[in-house]
Amino acid sequence: MTEHDERRIAPSTTAAASIDTPMFNRAAWARVLPFAAYILFIIAGDLLERLGFTEAGLRWLYPVKIGVVALLLALFWRRYAELRGAHPSPKVSLAAIAAGVAVLVLWINLNAEWMIVGTSAGYDPRIGGQIDWALVLARIAGAALVVPVMEELFWRSFLMRWIESADFETVDPSRIRLKSFIITVVLFGFEHNLWLAGIVAGVVYSGLYMRCRTLWPAVLAHAVTNGLLGIWVVVNGNWSYW
Repeated sequence: MTEHDERRIAPSTTAAASIDTPMFNRAAWARVLPFAAYILFIIAGDLLERLGFTEAGLRWLYPVKIGVVALLLALFWRRYAELRGAHPSPKVSLAAIAAGVAVLVLWINLNAEWMIVGTSAGYDPRIGGQIDWALVLARIAGAALVVPVMEELFWRSFLMRWIESADFETVDPSRIRLKSFIITVVLFGFEHNLWLAGIVAGVVYSGLYMRCRTLWPAVLAHAVTNGLLGIWVVVNGNWSYW
Protein backbone atom coordinates (compact mmCIF):
# COMPACT_ATOMS: atom_id res chain seq x y z
CA MET A 1 0.00 0.00 0.00
CA THR A 2 1.34 3.39 -0.93
CA GLU A 3 1.47 6.42 1.37
CA HIS A 4 -1.20 8.01 -0.83
CA ASP A 5 -3.52 5.04 -0.24
CA GLU A 6 -2.96 5.22 3.52
CA ARG A 7 -3.93 8.87 3.53
CA ARG A 8 -7.12 8.14 1.60
CA ILE A 9 -8.14 5.38 3.99
CA ALA A 10 -7.22 7.16 7.24
CA PRO A 11 -10.16 9.61 7.30
CA SER A 12 -12.78 6.89 6.88
CA THR A 13 -11.11 4.77 9.57
CA THR A 14 -11.08 7.74 11.94
CA ALA A 15 -14.72 8.48 11.19
CA ALA A 16 -15.70 4.88 11.89
CA ALA A 17 -13.82 4.96 15.18
CA SER A 18 -15.55 8.18 16.22
CA ILE A 19 -18.95 6.70 15.43
CA ASP A 20 -18.22 3.58 17.44
CA THR A 21 -16.84 5.50 20.41
CA PRO A 22 -19.44 5.73 23.23
CA MET A 23 -20.48 9.16 24.46
CA PHE A 24 -19.44 8.34 28.04
CA ASN A 25 -16.53 6.19 29.16
CA ARG A 26 -16.33 4.38 32.51
CA ALA A 27 -14.79 7.38 34.22
CA ALA A 28 -17.68 9.54 33.03
CA TRP A 29 -20.33 7.09 34.22
CA ALA A 30 -18.73 7.04 37.67
CA ARG A 31 -19.50 10.76 37.92
CA VAL A 32 -22.80 10.78 36.05
CA LEU A 33 -24.60 7.93 37.86
CA PRO A 34 -24.61 9.42 41.40
CA PHE A 35 -25.95 12.70 40.00
CA ALA A 36 -28.50 10.87 37.84
CA ALA A 37 -29.72 8.90 40.87
CA TYR A 38 -30.18 12.15 42.79
CA ILE A 39 -32.23 13.68 39.96
CA LEU A 40 -34.32 10.52 39.53
CA PHE A 41 -35.31 10.65 43.19
CA ILE A 42 -36.44 14.27 42.73
CA ILE A 43 -38.55 13.22 39.74
CA ALA A 44 -39.94 10.26 41.68
CA GLY A 45 -40.91 12.53 44.57
CA ASP A 46 -42.74 14.87 42.21
CA LEU A 47 -44.59 11.96 40.60
CA LEU A 48 -45.59 10.54 43.99
CA GLU A 49 -46.99 13.93 45.01
CA ARG A 50 -49.03 14.03 41.81
CA LEU A 51 -50.33 10.55 42.64
CA GLY A 52 -51.67 11.82 45.94
CA PHE A 53 -48.87 11.21 48.43
CA THR A 54 -48.60 14.04 50.93
CA GLU A 55 -45.45 16.08 51.43
CA ALA A 56 -45.32 14.83 55.01
CA GLY A 57 -45.52 11.25 53.84
CA LEU A 58 -42.56 11.74 51.50
CA ARG A 59 -40.11 13.06 54.10
CA TRP A 60 -38.46 9.65 54.21
CA LEU A 61 -37.49 10.01 50.55
CA TYR A 62 -34.63 12.42 51.22
CA PRO A 63 -32.65 10.16 53.60
CA VAL A 64 -33.13 7.27 51.15
CA LYS A 65 -31.97 9.44 48.25
CA ILE A 66 -28.85 10.56 50.12
CA GLY A 67 -28.15 6.99 51.17
CA VAL A 68 -28.30 5.76 47.57
CA VAL A 69 -26.07 8.58 46.31
CA ALA A 70 -23.56 8.01 49.13
CA LEU A 71 -23.49 4.30 48.30
CA LEU A 72 -22.78 5.01 44.62
CA LEU A 73 -20.02 7.45 45.54
CA ALA A 74 -18.47 4.81 47.80
CA LEU A 75 -18.66 2.17 45.06
CA PHE A 76 -16.90 4.44 42.56
CA TRP A 77 -14.53 6.13 45.02
CA ARG A 78 -11.37 4.55 43.61
CA ARG A 79 -12.15 6.14 40.24
CA TYR A 80 -12.14 9.69 41.61
CA ALA A 81 -8.49 10.56 41.06
CA GLU A 82 -9.32 14.25 41.55
CA LEU A 83 -10.22 13.54 45.20
CA ARG A 84 -7.07 11.59 46.01
CA GLY A 85 -3.70 12.96 46.94
CA ALA A 86 -2.86 16.18 48.75
CA HIS A 87 -5.66 18.18 50.34
CA PRO A 88 -5.72 21.98 50.05
CA SER A 89 -3.35 24.02 52.18
CA PRO A 90 -4.67 25.99 55.19
CA LYS A 91 -4.56 29.17 53.10
CA VAL A 92 -6.58 27.65 50.27
CA SER A 93 -8.99 26.05 52.76
CA LEU A 94 -9.62 29.42 54.42
CA ALA A 95 -10.25 30.99 51.02
CA ALA A 96 -12.69 28.20 50.15
CA ILE A 97 -14.51 28.63 53.47
CA ALA A 98 -14.76 32.39 52.93
CA ALA A 99 -16.08 31.76 49.42
CA GLY A 100 -18.69 29.36 50.80
CA VAL A 101 -19.86 31.95 53.33
CA ALA A 102 -20.04 34.62 50.64
CA VAL A 103 -22.18 32.37 48.44
CA LEU A 104 -24.52 31.74 51.40
CA VAL A 105 -25.00 35.48 51.98
CA LEU A 106 -25.77 36.02 48.30
CA TRP A 107 -28.01 32.93 48.17
CA ILE A 108 -30.42 34.15 50.81
CA ASN A 109 -30.53 37.66 49.32
CA LEU A 110 -30.83 36.98 45.59
CA ASN A 111 -34.51 36.20 45.91
CA ALA A 112 -36.41 38.85 43.92
CA GLU A 113 -39.27 37.48 41.82
CA TRP A 114 -37.32 37.68 38.56
CA MET A 115 -34.48 35.72 40.17
CA ILE A 116 -36.72 32.72 40.81
CA VAL A 117 -37.90 30.09 38.36
CA GLY A 118 -40.80 27.80 39.27
CA THR A 119 -41.79 27.13 42.85
CA SER A 120 -40.17 25.22 45.67
CA ALA A 121 -42.07 23.57 48.49
CA GLY A 122 -38.77 23.02 50.24
CA TYR A 123 -38.35 20.44 52.97
CA ASP A 124 -40.35 20.82 56.17
CA PRO A 125 -39.03 18.50 58.91
CA ARG A 126 -41.82 19.29 61.36
CA ILE A 127 -44.21 16.59 62.49
CA GLY A 128 -47.24 17.77 64.41
CA GLY A 129 -45.71 21.22 64.68
CA GLN A 130 -42.54 19.83 66.26
CA ILE A 131 -39.21 19.62 64.48
CA ASP A 132 -38.05 16.07 63.87
CA TRP A 133 -34.35 16.49 64.61
CA ALA A 134 -33.44 13.16 63.01
CA LEU A 135 -34.80 14.49 59.71
CA VAL A 136 -32.98 17.80 60.22
CA LEU A 137 -29.67 16.04 60.85
CA ALA A 138 -30.19 13.79 57.82
CA ARG A 139 -30.97 16.81 55.66
CA ILE A 140 -27.99 18.89 56.82
CA ALA A 141 -25.59 15.92 56.67
CA GLY A 142 -26.77 15.05 53.18
CA ALA A 143 -26.57 18.64 51.97
CA ALA A 144 -23.17 19.35 53.52
CA LEU A 145 -21.34 16.03 53.14
CA VAL A 146 -22.84 14.11 50.21
CA VAL A 147 -24.32 16.66 47.79
CA PRO A 148 -21.16 18.81 47.44
CA VAL A 149 -19.04 15.79 46.52
CA MET A 150 -21.66 14.42 44.10
CA GLU A 151 -22.36 17.77 42.42
CA GLU A 152 -18.76 18.93 42.15
CA LEU A 153 -17.74 15.60 40.64
CA PHE A 154 -20.50 15.95 38.07
CA TRP A 155 -20.61 19.66 37.26
CA ARG A 156 -17.01 20.76 37.68
CA SER A 157 -14.77 17.71 37.36
CA PHE A 158 -16.83 15.94 34.69
CA LEU A 159 -19.13 18.19 32.65
CA MET A 160 -16.99 21.31 32.49
CA ARG A 161 -14.02 19.25 31.28
CA TRP A 162 -16.07 16.86 29.14
CA ILE A 163 -17.31 19.79 27.06
CA GLU A 164 -13.64 20.39 26.30
CA SER A 165 -12.82 16.75 25.53
CA ALA A 166 -14.50 13.33 25.80
CA ASP A 167 -11.26 12.23 27.43
CA PHE A 168 -12.03 14.71 30.20
CA GLU A 169 -9.61 13.33 32.78
CA THR A 170 -6.71 14.67 30.70
CA VAL A 171 -8.05 18.24 30.75
CA ASP A 172 -6.21 20.56 33.14
CA PRO A 173 -8.82 22.61 35.08
CA SER A 174 -6.76 25.77 34.58
CA ARG A 175 -7.09 25.40 30.79
CA ILE A 176 -10.88 25.18 30.65
CA ARG A 177 -12.16 27.69 28.10
CA LEU A 178 -14.86 30.32 28.55
CA LYS A 179 -17.44 28.34 26.54
CA SER A 180 -17.25 25.33 28.86
CA PHE A 181 -17.27 27.60 31.91
CA ILE A 182 -20.39 29.50 30.84
CA ILE A 183 -22.38 26.43 29.75
CA THR A 184 -21.70 24.62 33.01
CA VAL A 185 -22.38 27.63 35.21
CA VAL A 186 -25.71 28.41 33.50
CA LEU A 187 -26.89 24.79 33.64
CA PHE A 188 -25.88 24.56 37.29
CA GLY A 189 -27.77 27.77 38.02
CA PHE A 190 -31.02 26.58 36.43
CA GLU A 191 -30.80 23.31 38.33
CA HIS A 192 -31.93 25.45 41.25
CA ASN A 193 -35.15 27.32 41.95
CA LEU A 194 -33.07 30.41 42.75
CA TRP A 195 -31.43 30.42 39.33
CA LEU A 196 -29.38 33.61 39.69
CA ALA A 197 -28.05 32.54 43.07
CA GLY A 198 -27.23 29.18 41.49
CA ILE A 199 -25.29 30.86 38.69
CA VAL A 200 -23.34 32.98 41.17
CA ALA A 201 -22.54 29.85 43.20
CA GLY A 202 -21.48 28.08 40.01
CA VAL A 203 -19.13 30.92 39.11
CA VAL A 204 -17.50 30.80 42.55
CA TYR A 205 -17.12 27.01 42.73
CA SER A 206 -15.89 26.77 39.13
CA GLY A 207 -13.44 29.60 39.72
CA LEU A 208 -12.00 27.82 42.76
CA TYR A 209 -11.63 24.61 40.78
CA MET A 210 -9.91 26.29 37.87
CA ARG A 211 -7.72 28.49 40.04
CA CYS A 212 -6.59 25.77 42.45
CA ARG A 213 -6.52 23.00 39.81
CA THR A 214 -7.97 20.58 42.34
CA LEU A 215 -11.58 19.76 43.24
CA TRP A 216 -11.37 19.88 47.03
CA PRO A 217 -11.60 23.70 47.41
CA ALA A 218 -14.83 23.71 45.38
CA VAL A 219 -16.18 20.80 47.43
CA LEU A 220 -15.27 22.57 50.68
CA ALA A 221 -16.85 25.88 49.63
CA HIS A 222 -20.00 24.06 48.48
CA ALA A 223 -20.15 22.14 51.77
CA VAL A 224 -19.82 25.34 53.81
CA THR A 225 -22.60 27.02 51.83
CA ASN A 226 -24.97 24.05 52.18
CA GLY A 227 -24.17 23.38 55.83
CA LEU A 228 -24.64 26.98 56.94
CA LEU A 229 -27.75 27.30 54.80
CA GLY A 230 -29.23 24.31 56.63
CA ILE A 231 -28.56 25.97 59.99
CA TRP A 232 -30.04 29.25 58.74
CA VAL A 233 -33.15 27.45 57.48
CA VAL A 234 -33.76 25.73 60.82
CA VAL A 235 -33.13 28.87 62.89
CA ASN A 236 -35.48 30.97 60.73
CA GLY A 237 -37.98 28.24 59.86
CA ASN A 238 -37.66 29.23 56.20
CA TRP A 239 -38.20 25.72 54.83
CA SER A 240 -38.64 26.83 51.23
CA TYR A 241 -34.85 27.33 50.98
CA TRP A 242 -34.50 23.57 51.39
